[in-house]
Formats: sequence, C-alpha cells, structure tokens
Amino acid sequence: MPLILASASPIRRALLVQAGIEYEAIAATVDEAAIKKLHHDADTAALELAEAKALQVSADRPADWIIGSDSIVTVDGWMFDKPADRAEAEAHLRLFAGKVIILTSAVALARGGKVDWSLTDRANLTVRPLSDRFIADYLDAEWPAVSYCVGVFRMEGRGVALFDRIEGSHFTILGLPLLPLLGALRARGLVQS
Repeated sequence: MPLILASASPIRRALLVQAGIEYEAIAATVDEAAIKKLHHDADTAALELAEAKALQVSADRPADWIIGSDSIVTVDGWMFDKPADRAEAEAHLRLFAGKVIILTSAVALARGGKVDWSLTDRANLTVRPLSDRFIADYLDAEWPAVSYCVGVFRMEGRGVALFDRIEGSHFTILGLPLLPLLGALRARGLVQS
C-alpha cells in the first residue's frame, strides 16, 4: 500500500529513506499558526498539527496511509515558531542561552480521512551559555538552513554545539519519533516485521 509523508522537511524525508521506508512526499499546507493559537500546551498543539497534516493529505488520497509530523519548542513555558528572519533567530538564541528547550515531536498515521494512530514524545535540550560572538558566527555558518528549524538548530549541522546536555530520542529531536512510527507501520503490515 502506498505510504505518503505529509511534509516538506528534508530531515524527515532523510530519516525514512535511511530506515529503508519507501514513500512519496506531499507537503501539507495547514495553517500552523491558527492551530497553535488554539492550544497552550506543546503536546496538544504538536499532536493536532501532526494529525491535521496527515488528514489534509488523506482527504485527497483516502486509500493511502499518510504520515503527519510536527515539532514544537517550548522554553520557560512559551512556545516558539521557526524564526521569521535572522534577527529573530538571534533573539531566540539569546533567550535560549542557559535554559532548557523542551522539544515536543508528534507523529500521526491517517487513512481514509481518519487518524488511525498518533503519538507525542519529548526531549530536553540544555542550551549552554552562548556569547554574542558565538551566536553571530553560528548564524553566519548555519543561516538560512536553520530558518526552517524550530529552535534554530539542526542536529545534523552545527546545532549540536549549542548544547551542554541532551535527554531524549535522537529521532524525536530531529522531528520524527521514528522508532514508535516504525512499530506502528509494522503493526499495520506497511513494512516488514
């Protein structure tokens, strides 16, 4: 049965390829800001975003299995979006310095216009103190690639240098709780068990 990833994220695509999963990618176009405004907690918002993306693509492809996923960064109880520009990225990094980022990633499977399975997972990332010079040099090297990243980091890039400590699944941090997703795909006969 065809499997579709409802995402334009290069890292989510790469994770599925590296896991040997055959799929097609169709980016969902949900109003993320509107959904986030409805929720004050990251778990609910991330899960609703993942489900909304899967359901949107499922409406056009009801016979196919659709994977939706989303991630939200929370610091000091505030949810953050991807930075709008480099100045906002700088401001985010200054604010994150010396604090714990809670990264919530959610994934959902939908078919026939209904969510069949979904899950949220969290990771805690302790940001080390960051000097203004480090932030400038970091953004010189990583901008605009990190403009598409909630939290202003790519673990597959220089983002790892932001942190003193990381607790949680590597895949959750990359934006897709891959191990639980693989289990759900196996349970449905969509990948070999």
